[in-house]
Amino acid sequence: MINETMKSKVFTLGNKLASRMGGDRRAAFIEAWIIVKAGAVTLPVKGVMAGNRQEALRRLGNYNPADVRAFLVPESDNAYDPAAVAVMVGVNGGRGYYKLGYLPKEQTGIAAALRSKVPAIKVLNGDIQGARITLIA
Repeated sequence: MINETMKSKVFTLGNKLASRMGGDRRAAFIEAWIIVKAGAVTLPVKGVMAGNRQEALRRLGNYNPADVRAFLVPESDNAYDPAAVAVMVGVNGGRGYYKLGYLPKEQTGIAAALRSKVPAIKVLNGDIQGARITLIA
């Protein structure tokens, strides 16, 4: 039997996702179940090839992952997409945060539903071509 805590998380997340998925409650609850069962969801970070972002990824790869911090910033004033969500990264004790890129447009609903959670940034197997952000459910 499913424990009550997991069930509660699925219902809470499913309800939040439904409003962000055009009201498709069935799809929202399936997505919520997958996320809660896994304990997290990992989303790609888009735009990491722009500007100095590759250099930022190289530098982040030199730090212990526990020292790297990330947070999400909605950019309602973004000229291209008012629903854009930027991924900001920094290092504990560092001099601030850097915009690493953006969440994919189709994944911003999941991020909004998990907004209260603290994300952790991951560089995939040292692959400097891309990055992913993990949001804990």
